[in-house]
Formats: sequence, structure tokens, C-alpha cells
Amino acid sequence: MFKYFPHTEADLTQMKQSLGIKNTERMFQVIPSAVRFNQDYNIPSSLSEIELRKHMEELGKLNQSKMIFSGLGAYDHYEPSVINHIVSRQEFLTSYTPYQPEISQGTLTYIFEYQSMISSLTGMDVSNASMYDGPTATAEAMFMAEAITKRKKILVSDTVNPNIMSVVKTYAKYKGLEVDILISKDGSANIESLKNKLDDTIAGVIVQRPNFFGIIENYDGFSKLIHDNDSVFIINGDISALGVIKTPGEEDADIACGDCQSLGMPVAFGGPYLGYLTTKKQHVRKMPGRICGQSFDRNHVRSFVLTLQAREQHIRREKANSNICSNQSLLALYATVYLSLMGPKGLKQVNELSYTGAHYLYDQLIATGKFKPVFNKPFLKEFVLHTHLNVEMIQKHLSDHGIFGAVNLGDFDEKYQNVVNFCVTEKRSKAEINHLVSLLGGLS
Repeated sequence: MFKYFPHTEADLTQMKQSLGIKNTERMFQVIPSAVRFNQDYNIPSSLSEIELRKHMEELGKLNQSKMIFSGLGAYDHYEPSVINHIVSRQEFLTSYTPYQPEISQGTLTYIFEYQSMISSLTGMDVSNASMYDGPTATAEAMFMAEAITKRKKILVSDTVNPNIMSVVKTYAKYKGLEVDILISKDGSANIESLKNKLDDTIAGVIVQRPNFFGIIENYDGFSKLIHDNDSVFIINGDISALGVIKTPGEEDADIACGDCQSLGMPVAFGGPYLGYLTTKKQHVRKMPGRICGQSFDRNHVRSFVLTLQAREQHIRREKANSNICSNQSLLALYATVYLSLMGPKGLKQVNELSYTGAHYLYDQLIATGKFKPVFNKPFLKEFVLHTHLNVEMIQKHLSDHGIFGAVNLGDFDEKYQNVVNFCVTEKRSKAEINHLVSLLGGLS
């Protein structure tokens, strides 16, 4: 065993016994074998740091950068290069946490600005200082609903991304909560199903817009039904899309949550990402994590402090809704700088370009005769189509030409076999879209 690997064989054996598994391979079974590195690293027993870096860089050449035409929660938006230069400034890269406000004003400043921007985009009263990612933020919203209502059942629309659904179910299991599924109709959350499911056991209802299929769902009537039942209305949403579509605040949601990855953050093999969580003012004391507020010092100079920290380190453990003890601070700064650079007009333009490109690709793919619509619903930048072609053949053909796309929704749910996802962001040119269409149009 290499000296830098901290776990002994005894440690690993104890871990496996605790998890109830017999081999380490079981922990990685959710990772498709096609994307695993199945070779030996062949690291010699003794290398200098420079030599080891060169060795790993050679291995890294096995990775190929693809042109992305896929979404499903990870979006290839433009990353302004200036962001990395700003976030690297010493005012932000302080070693002090916000617990010492007198020496962490840089950190507190951008957290306050982040909260203000996220609250504005969602149309909600209060934002916390950020969460780990969108799925865990949604799970924390579920915990808030339980704390607000003292009920133990959560309704989740089946149009919510399965990755989010999986995290919510995992969190619910270990909090003693029950998750029930709200059955959709034509790719959108169904109000009739909601009427049938609502009763005095339901703590909250979770929906997503745009949803797993890219559809912009209509929630007319949802808020009244949910609030008449004294339940909590939770909307998970793509934060970038909120620059052009109806906000959770306008839908009278109680909690808005989701991922900020679409704010120019790298796809980065799935992370690290940034979760957001906002709520109405009356629920702020049920919100996990920390909230930064504005104050003034004795010289009347604007300053920032931690205003609220409703977590188990600061209040009685039995009163805490969550044990989350940190936030994605650097990525919260990243989102803040991105939104500052883009502004409302820039964010709108990003979505307009994505919308135009996505609808052009949608029409062109259908025109090939190899694809047909699945739903007749509005979408923004991603959509799904059914194909009679072999999906693995499509994916391999695209990959051979440097393109990642046509993710099979059947990998998530068998009833969606041969239903594939495509996504277009402002980074994709018309020439690139036409190239994709020509590649797929020639298949049979």
C-alpha cells in the first residue's frame, strides 16, 4: 500500500462490514463500466512531485474533451475567464471563516451580495449563504417542510430529475420521512394527481421547472391547493432560466431551491457545484446553514455580520433541522462574480441564444425523419425526442466525432427507452448544430 493512502486493509474491512458489503467494487457499481479507468496506474514506488505530475499528465491524455449537446442538470454555459482572476484575489481567499467578522469582511461581503442576487432571481425574501449542490439543497428544503408542518410525508413529482429524487429519498430515509410520487401527465406535474394525493399527512410538495424533460411546467392553481392543505410548496429550478421565466416567488412558492451550476460553472465531471436555497421571511428560522446580514459600525461604515445560524452548533441539537456546517463559499463567489458581469441583460441574452439554438436543433432533428416529438410542451434549452435508431450507436457515432449528447432517458427509467436528451447553450454555434444534424441524419 502506498504511504499516502491513509486506510489500512483493516480499515477497509471494517468499512465494508459497516456498509454490509463484501467487496469494494460494490461501492462503485453506479458508475458505468464504460467510463471507469480500468487500467493500472503503474506508479513507481518512488517519484519526485515533478515526476509524479508528469506521469499523471500522461495518463490524463486518455481523457478527451467533447462538444456538449446534453443537459440533465449539467449545462455547458460560457465561463468568463475574468472570474478566476477575481476569485483568486487575497480579499476573498482569506483563511478566516465568517465567524470572525472583523477579519473576514471580504467573505461576508460577497456572501451578502450572493444572497441578494439569488433572492432577486427567485423572487423570494431570503437566501442562505449557499448549499453544496442542487439535490442536497432540495433535500434540505424537504427538511424545512417537515419542520414547518410537523408532518412526515413529502410529495415529489415524477418529472423531477432522478438524480435529485435519489438524494431526496436517501435523506428522507434517515430522517424517518416518507416520499410519495406525484404522477405526471404529458411530461408535466398534474394538478388532478395533486388533488388526489393531498391530505393532512403531506408536509410539502416538490416540483421542478424546467423539469427532467426540459419542459417549463405550468403551476396555475398549485399554490392555492397546497396552502389550503397547510402544506409547503417547493420549486426546484435552473437559476439561469429564472432570468427569463416565471419565478418561484411569482408562483407563491414557500421555498425555492436548485443548482447554480448553470451560472457559467464548469461541467467538471459532475462537480463541485453550488446549491441555492431561498424562502419566505416567515420560514427563515427553519432555514439551515448561515445567513449574512448588513450592519453599520460605530463610524457609520457599512459592514457585514452573520445574522442567523440555525444549525446544531448554535442551538439545541433537537431544535436543529439540519447538521450542515458549511457552504460552497468559493463557488458562491463564482456565481456572484458571474451575475455581476452578466447583469440582467446578459443573463437574458444567454437564455435567448440558448432558446433559439435549442428550438432550431429540435426542428432540424425531427426533419431528418430519425426523431419524433415526445411531448408538445414549451421548453427553453433542452428537450427530449424519441428515436427508432439504436441509442448506443448514436452515442458512439457522436463520440467518434467529438460530441457528447443523446443521453438515453431509458437509463433512468425503462419506460423512456429510446427517448434521448439534447441541450443547446449559447456556446453552440449554428455551424456546430448543423454538424450534429448532418451526423445523425446519415445514420440508419
